[in-house]
Amino acid sequence: MFKKYIIPYNLDDPKATLAHRDIILQKPYLKQLYKDWYQLFISKTKDIKGGKHLEIGSGGGFYKDVFPEVVTSDILDLPNVDKIFSAEEIPYKDNELASIVMLNVFHHIPKPYLFLKEAERTLIKGGKIIMIEPANSLLGRFIYKKFHHEPFDEKGEREIKPGNPLSNSNQALPYIYFERDKELFKKQFQNLKINSVRYHSPFSYVISGGVSRSSMLPFFMYKFVNFLETVLSPLNKQLGLFCTIEIEKI
Repeated sequence: MFKKYIIPYNLDDPKATLAHRDIILQKPYLKQLYKDWYQLFISKTKDIKGGKHLEIGSGGGFYKDVFPEVVTSDILDLPNVDKIFSAEEIPYKDNELASIVMLNVFHHIPKPYLFLKEAERTLIKGGKIIMIEPANSLLGRFIYKKFHHEPFDEKGEREIKPGNPLSNSNQALPYIYFERDKELFKKQFQNLKINSVRYHSPFSYVISGGVSRSSMLPFFMYKFVNFLETVLSPLNKQLGLFCTIEIEKI
């Protein structure tokens, strides 16, 4: 019988974010998945010289444990982050950041175009935004629309209602900005280039149980699932539940 994790707080309560972080750290399968995603962030940003590394939406994770030089931040007032601010108003000077990384954050930003303008301003030339977000695959649309509490509207608008930083979202916002409206992105953000949108991870997160349920498989099966996902990677556009988006300032 799979254990269900009950969080006795409203989703927008900072205590809920801290509770989610505790769950991630306590579940070996889920924690390893986060570690792999963090290593992906590091591999794509570690060689960028001349600026600071920033994570946005850090409160529920542990990226600083893996990459100590990063500055962590969140919109919620949390004790485990370095800075508190909205992604729509980044408190850094022009050309000060080497990288901005985000894990399941972009689709919660009310006006993502404001964040992208701020990223364009604060990144150094060659600096990068790396984000991992829900993917608009066949399986992704099915899972997110049928079994997830957050909306997934790939035909939706380019902004969402503000005021509730976690409960308000559209998981399809990354698809809208970086795939559906890619030509508009090029016109609006002429100093930013979308290097890649790579779909991946069709099984890992679901098997981990996320922050809602216990893992479906024991931790020693993690590498086997990774192997299976590698074998099936040619089908990631149809099966991937997440995508890694890389954007560079040019």
